[in-house]
Amino acid sequence: MFTTYEEAIDWIHSRLRLGVKPGLKRMEWMMEKLNHPERRIKAIHIGGTNGKGSTLTYVRSILETEGIMVGSFTSPYIEQFNERISVGGVPIKDEEILKLANDIYPLAVELEGTELGAPTEFEVITAMAIHYFAHIEPVDIALFEVGLGGRLDSTNVIHPLLSIITNIGLDHMQILGDNYKDIAFEKAGIIKQGTPVLTGVKQEEASEVILSAAKEKQSKVYQLGKQFTFEHILSTETGEAFSYKDIFSERDYLEISMPGAHQVENAALAVMAVEFLNQYFSFVISEESMKAGLKKAYWPGRFETVQHNPIMILDGAHNEEGISALCNELEKRYSDRDIHIIFAALADKKLDEMIKQLDKVAKSITFVNFDFPRAADSSELVKISKHDDKAAYTDWKEAVQAKKDTTAKKDILVVTGSLYFISEVKKWMKRNS
Repeated sequence: MFTTYEEAIDWIHSRLRLGVKPGLKRMEWMMEKLNHPERRIKAIHIGGTNGKGSTLTYVRSILETEGIMVGSFTSPYIEQFNERISVGGVPIKDEEILKLANDIYPLAVELEGTELGAPTEFEVITAMAIHYFAHIEPVDIALFEVGLGGRLDSTNVIHPLLSIITNIGLDHMQILGDNYKDIAFEKAGIIKQGTPVLTGVKQEEASEVILSAAKEKQSKVYQLGKQFTFEHILSTETGEAFSYKDIFSERDYLEISMPGAHQVENAALAVMAVEFLNQYFSFVISEESMKAGLKKAYWPGRFETVQHNPIMILDGAHNEEGISALCNELEKRYSDRDIHIIFAALADKKLDEMIKQLDKVAKSITFVNFDFPRAADSSELVKISKHDDKAAYTDWKEAVQAKKDTTAKKDILVVTGSLYFISEVKKWMKRNS
């Protein structure tokens, strides 16, 4: 057993060597041993390619503003591991992580001795979260973000009140499939028998897959653009304003503090989810909490301004769709300024398409290495770029410092790519501030 937080964390992270092992058998085994905590939790399950964390954050912020006790399970973390399991928006304490690791460790050892094999890092953390929300700190509702895909993701042992599929993009294709239909099939795997589904999926072929899966499970589907809609009113200095309408109500003016047209879609999904809780699950969430919760919702590393003069933005755009949303936002907000980009990514992404988009908006582009098992090498990234003003650094700290020192005050410095990279940059900036 572990006696310190550091020992517990080292053990959890040591399981990364087991990689990704899709399937629910190990999770079901652990749930059985823990006396089925997943059955004791009221939950919302949030899947999709992009926007899962932001959608979860809007829902959480609205409910917490009303005084509801909300647990959330998210990934990856930005500043500290404990963020992955939080209550009331606050990461759980080190001693709680230690207790959870000690609760799950004997199960992991026992499971390793069966034909199912050892649980992965993500399975261990998911089991910790479910056990925590059910047995240690019971919450009014828990929000679970899918890790990868949906159908075979370890979070898929929960029985939610509501499932949300934000959107479908071409990501994790080596695991989920190389087209929208195949990826939609994996994401639709979170749909449970008779459980309503909210979705912001746009592609017709992906929507068909989700509608078909829902029909099979006798689940009612509510689609963004059909049963609930929004109109983008304007971009404010700090975020976006929009109107909203669904089958229950309409609102003329709502505001969010996370910039980007894509964030309005995430916020609309969250409003519909909260409406659902009000209408069908006896939650009583006021209009004031809806508005205030939306406005104060904050999720780090999503078009986040971390410095002024020059403006420095951190954005975890880690796939083609994320980069597209980032570039659209930069062109909309800063078309009259020079934009300097620092980029790091995982090697298994569609790097050529991502870099092509960044090349178009950048005045200069710098590629960097960072310490992560699947990180792409900057010397390879720089070869993909067609930009006239490009550079590659092995030390990302040196690159960020150099760009901070040389970017003109009127220009924009954007650090983007893998969320694991953004996490490193954010921690480094905090230490140096």
